[in-house]
Amino acid sequence: MERKINLLFVDDEEQFLKSLSKQLEARDFNVITANRGEKALEIARSVPVDVALVDLKMPGINGEQTLKALKEEHQWMEIVILTGHGSIDSAKETIRSGAYEYLQKPCKIDDLLEVLQNAYKKKVMNKNRIEENRMNEMLKLAQSDSPRKILRRLKDIDKGES
Repeated sequence: MERKINLLFVDDEEQFLKSLSKQLEARDFNVITANRGEKALEIARSVPVDVALVDLKMPGINGEQTLKALKEEHQWMEIVILTGHGSIDSAKETIRSGAYEYLQKPCKIDDLLEVLQNAYKKKVMNKNRIEENRMNEMLKLAQSDSPRKILRRLKDIDKGES
């Protein structure tokens, strides 16, 4: 039974895309990569995506346009912006457009994992209309566990297996 979280990772820097994908896959994410916003939209239409990690500056449609299009087509998907070209204004703008979080490159893997886990938790809560208190209660059983076990628990809840 597949219990990995489907993470759509969009970045035009091929080397960064490959290296971070490997790190995330080693931590139980099923990483689907795209090097352009257009490709990310195609993928999201054919593969169920839980969370997207999107770069801001890309050729073609940029990260903000990708964010808006993904949010429009996939109401439960949470999107994290990860950029090396950030500013306060772009952070505010992407959050207003529906981004879950805005992170600067380079980002510590543990910080990124925490944000991705929280983004997925929010997606599960919104999709299943679970209040935060009930979600925390459901996760409390797993709190002493590793982040991987918590992610698996969230995946079970998402599938309706509480």
